[in-house]
Amino acid sequence: MRMTSAGARGRRTLAILASIVVLGLALTTGGAIGQAPPQPVADALPSWNEGSAKRAIIDFIRTTTDPASPGFVPPQDRVATFDQDGTLWTEHPLYTQVLYAFARLHLLTEAKPELRQREPFRTVLSGDRDAIAKLSLHDLEKVLAVTLTGMSTETFRTEVAEWLAHARDPRWKRPYTELTYVPMQEVLAYFRANGFRTYIVTGGGQDFVRVYAQAVYGIPPEQVVGTAGATSYTYDANGKPVLIKEPKLLLNDDQAGKPEGIHFMIGRRPQASFGNSTGDRQMLEYARAGDGPRLAVLVLHDDASREYAYGPAEGLPDTHVGTFTAQLHDEAIRQGWTVISMKTDWKRIFAFDP
Repeated sequence: MRMTSAGARGRRTLAILASIVVLGLALTTGGAIGQAPPQPVADALPSWNEGSAKRAIIDFIRTTTDPASPGFVPPQDRVATFDQDGTLWTEHPLYTQVLYAFARLHLLTEAKPELRQREPFRTVLSGDRDAIAKLSLHDLEKVLAVTLTGMSTETFRTEVAEWLAHARDPRWKRPYTELTYVPMQEVLAYFRANGFRTYIVTGGGQDFVRVYAQAVYGIPPEQVVGTAGATSYTYDANGKPVLIKEPKLLLNDDQAGKPEGIHFMIGRRPQASFGNSTGDRQMLEYARAGDGPRLAVLVLHDDASREYAYGPAEGLPDTHVGTFTAQLHDEAIRQGWTVISMKTDWKRIFAFDP
């Protein structure tokens, strides 16, 4: 029945206003007026144990993304950088890119048999794991220079993708792209869900990591900063323009090279940086030196049963692959950086863990 009187219209208006008030009370009191209480927010980091490391990450996100917080960071300035080897995926017993270079060296010697008699190529081709483990970083750089240049960038991408599709880690018998750390994948997703752009900043080859970064980490090629070599512009047999990878270093994206690479490629100082070794120290220092809230995080590999244990910080075995020294650990404590214990802070490490 239609109400036409002024009194009826007034009663209807009062009823609507009363409903609005009741609804407002229900919302502000957590649903006390016949409403279900709000559900707790889902855990953004479910593979993490409760502790100081998890709290530091969550508190940082809350501080930088709450508009009412004095530490609020505008979305356009939200940048987080992540080392890859030893921070996002496993790096022992050798870096994955080095293993790819070793595989390619065997193929390369078919065209260049003289390499079989020269060091360090002779040692690599011998397959002697103990001897290979003693090779210096300079020796490994020689292998990389020979095996990862002299081809077009398209050929390189195709060959890396093919190798990754078939190569298996000798310990877990799985593709290397499955050896990413689930807790760190959660951190990447958590940061992106809160408006941060996530960059890989790695001492590994930029072109190598770009092949799989999008599929494995959700990070596009343009957000990968790594050690970069020169290329030369030319034409293939069909007249198509190509870039040829040259044995000339443009950027050594390790140690001090990391903040230099960040400035060159990103142009913004990151609010948060994650690493795991002495090669990441300057990147974390650079991030922390900015104004406002900052987060610097190091992953400590102290879980030999589920992954590997090495340091030599905290009395762990020494290593030249992903070295985490006592001096770096002391600096982290002194500067208020967060140190993640894989053994204590992570419920699981890989997606295939039970």
